[in-house]
Amino acid sequence: MELDEAGEPPGSPGEPDGTPGGDAPATKKRAGRNLPIAVGVGATLGAIVLTSLYTVKEIFLGVMVVFLFLGMRELTEAFKVRGIAVPFAPLAVGMVAAPVCGYIWGPLGLVAVTALTVLAVMVLRMTDGADGYVRDATAGVFVAGYLVLMGGIVALLMRPDDGDHRTVIFIAVTVASDIGGYFAGSFLGRHLMAPNISPKKTWEGVTGSAITCMVVGGLLMWWLLPGGAAWQGVLIGLAAVFTATVGDLIESVIKRDLGIKDMGTLLPEHGGVMDRLDSLIATAPVVWLMLELFVPA
Repeated sequence: MELDEAGEPPGSPGEPDGTPGGDAPATKKRAGRNLPIAVGVGATLGAIVLTSLYTVKEIFLGVMVVFLFLGMRELTEAFKVRGIAVPFAPLAVGMVAAPVCGYIWGPLGLVAVTALTVLAVMVLRMTDGADGYVRDATAGVFVAGYLVLMGGIVALLMRPDDGDHRTVIFIAVTVASDIGGYFAGSFLGRHLMAPNISPKKTWEGVTGSAITCMVVGGLLMWWLLPGGAAWQGVLIGLAAVFTATVGDLIESVIKRDLGIKDMGTLLPEHGGVMDRLDSLIATAPVVWLMLELFVPA
């Protein structure tokens, strides 16, 4: 039987690829989705990232804020399926302010904005009464930590003079994990990794992710950062395999709990914005910390 993306049979229940209970549509490729469209969307996003990073970094900062904001909107809307009403206004302000303040004032600015966002969420939710307060406020704090804080850490990667290169390394190793896992899982995937969480994840896919990540990390670290070494990039790639996989599994758990297939449909053949950000969000803090240790800004 053919397996899609990272090892799941096309048309399996709860997944968007293929006809439920049947074979994948004829227009789909072996990997389970329309590859030309998926590649085209990915290439377009990559071009936007590289063009903005290597022209004016602040443009990329704006692009990042827009995507994080859209991802946060998808997540808070998805919560409503379970009757969770997250205070949106303070999270929206925090989502814009955290990357900007982190970029200008560093970790202090990011931590300050995140803390104030958490406080604002808890205070504003009180205006709707006690019924469901813990549920809604807790979900709001979760969004603040998941997106406002961890998403804002990308701004810390951008701050140094070589921040464009650091950001490219971060994005490249994460994307390499997705690409390596996608193709290894599609053509070799047989052994499911976490069937109760993500039926598409296979150990073969994770192995493909690891190899691709370590190669890309080693090459880019040696090429882009004069003070860096290839072995450091390999370690960063190895760490990115873990965080990218965990980030994807975290979103899979969220979607299963909420009973939805994708966070959205904004990106053709990719799902919603959060379906693309999940691995990046989880990987950003680890890559930032490792780069600070290996090549202090």
